[in-house]
Parts: sequence; C-alpha cells; structure tokens
Amino acid sequence: MDATPTRSVVLELMDERRAMHEGYVFLDEKCLLLAGEMLREVGRHSELRRRFDAAWDAAIAALQAAVARHGLEALQVHPAQPLESAAVERRPRSLMGVRLQEAALDAAEAPPPPAVDRSPESEACRGAFARVAERAAPLAAAGGNLERLSREYRRAVRRARALSDVLLPELDRDVRVIETRLEELEQEDAIVMRRGR
Repeated sequence: MDATPTRSVVLELMDERRAMHEGYVFLDEKCLLLAGEMLREVGRHSELRRRFDAAWDAAIAALQAAVARHGLEALQVHPAQPLESAAVERRPRSLMGVRLQEAALDAAEAPPPPAVDRSPESEACRGAFARVAERAAPLAAAGGNLERLSREYRRAVRRARALSDVLLPELDRDVRVIETRLEELEQEDAIVMRRGR
C-alpha cells in the first residue's frame, strides 16, 4: 500500500469499495436478466428449429417425389422460386445493451418462369424449398441472438467475478492495513506523549 495512512484515505477507500460493490450488484442483476432472456431465446430457437426441420423434411420428401417423376437431370432445369425481390425484414431490440433482432423473409410472390415439363411434384418441390428459406430467416436471427447474449453473459460474469474475487478483497485488505497502521501510529503518539510529560 503506497498511500499515506490517514483517515481520509480510509474514507476514500470505503467510498470506492461501496461503488465497486454497487457495480458488482448491477453486474449480478445483469447476469440474471441475460440468463432469463437466454432461456426465453432457447425456447424460441427450439420452436423455430422444430418448424424448420418439419419444413426441411417436407422439402426432402417433395424433392424425392419430383426426382422420381422427372429424374434428377430434368428436375435441375426446372426454374426455382425467384428471390430477386425477396428481402429479410429485421426488427431490432435491445436488452441491457445487447442488440437482439427478429427476422422474417419477405419473399414477394413473383411467378416463376414456366417450366417445360411442369408437374404437381415439381411445383410442390419449389414451394417446399421456398418455405424452408422462409423458416431459415427467423431461425438464423434467434441463433445470432443466442450468440450475442451468451457472449455478453460471459463478459458480465467475468467482470462480476473480478470485482468479488479480486478487487473488493484487495480494497478490504488495503483498508485493514491502513487502519492497522493508523492504530500503530496512535499508540506511538500516545507513548511519545507519556514520555514527554
């Protein structure tokens, strides 16, 4: 401890400790809020993943039916759903400084170019894969939210641990050292005063 042992230094250190403790309490509450939001986002992600997987399974079944009808080479020349005018609509929000978002694919229904050998199977395949793309946008946004929440949660936990495990104990130790030194100085002054009489 480099500070000169005085009562004002002890008071300054106690004020600093109070401020650090308030910071620790804030970080602890932030961790709880982030953890709660992560749990909600995990539930949302699970539901979106379930819907995506169902759409994917339907698309694979439609693809198998279309390949069985047309063959792989013939199906490859069928036009896909046009996505030139499609856009991802994002709705941002924030929680404790963490940027979160919800997303949806707005695929304007433009008619695809006509296929030479059009069939219900090829149309079902095109529609099924368009639904997969629509389900992917909100799922990707939820995955990104989880990553950002997890990163911020780990940062807040590290900071809270640094305060509680390192900085606050160091301040407590410094206060004890200064108070002990002040007591020693007071005793020395008392001894000098007695001898001086």
